[in-house]
Amino acid sequence: MAAFLLGAVLLIVQPQIVPSRPAINSNAEASSQSVQRELLKKTSQKNDFKENIHSNGSCQQLPQTIIIGVRKGGTRALLEMLSLHPDIAAAESEVHFFDWEDHYRNGLQWYINQMPFSYPHQITVEKTPAYFTSPKVPERVYNMNQSMRLLLILRDPSERVLSDYTQVFYNHMQKHKPYPSIEQFLIKDGELNVDYKAINRSLYYIHMQNWLKYFPLDHIHIVDGDKLIKDPFPEIEKVERFLKLSPQINASNFYFNKTKGFYCLRDSGRERCLHESKGRAHPQVDTRLLEKLHEYFHEPNKKFFELVGRTFDWHSFVAS
Repeated sequence: MAAFLLGAVLLIVQPQIVPSRPAINSNAEASSQSVQRELLKKTSQKNDFKENIHSNGSCQQLPQTIIIGVRKGGTRALLEMLSLHPDIAAAESEVHFFDWEDHYRNGLQWYINQMPFSYPHQITVEKTPAYFTSPKVPERVYNMNQSMRLLLILRDPSERVLSDYTQVFYNHMQKHKPYPSIEQFLIKDGELNVDYKAINRSLYYIHMQNWLKYFPLDHIHIVDGDKLIKDPFPEIEKVERFLKLSPQINASNFYFNKTKGFYCLRDSGRERCLHESKGRAHPQVDTRLLEKLHEYFHEPNKKFFELVGRTFDWHSFVAS
């Protein structure tokens, strides 16, 4: 019954014109909590909704910010770094509410139950990297909250492809299962295999267009994943400003771990690094094949830069 009611609500509020971005209510941001309450009322029967309120005054609430991607772009690092801020309450696991039909049919009450307990002054954040490349997700997020603040972290598309392959390769190794070489995925009939899913995920221009049908560009902050790896503090400062957070995170919260080869975090005297699965070495790829990959991404990247009004230091882009 709850799933049926959720479907009815989404049909009522979905925008009628998809090709252009729906108009954003200027008062939506100021009333996000009341919007959440109304959504919960509409998607719950009168007697079956129970607010999850802790005795200390904290409660579970719908996220006001979502890290939408991209897969292997640095979403876990971004979430961990952002969690250094006392006004951030982050969901630990990837929820996959908007992209997995089994989860989405459970309704908003199920979604809110996956969120951490937070105080009224805190921003609840969840991250699911698959959202960025899932066609249905932008409209579904819009229908839940038109004023949602979105974080998107991107890396050099070619490097992201290699990271994508590396993750799946190691997953197979841990299960003692064989896995083809990366060349077998990248090459088909002597040409670059553009049907390879990892390549499609790096076509940022196509996926970004879908999000801009529903959200204005000033509601989507793009984090430079390559810079976040090399010098995280300036990138996190930008995120703080985008989320209108007080400047609480500082350079002393980051230190370079020479053994691991990347930055780790320091919080109240406690040090922690990302899981060992992060920062794995990429497979060796023939130079000519890499050049083909860079060449393929040249035009899509150029279109992406024009779309978002900024450029990134990626291999495949050559200024004209």
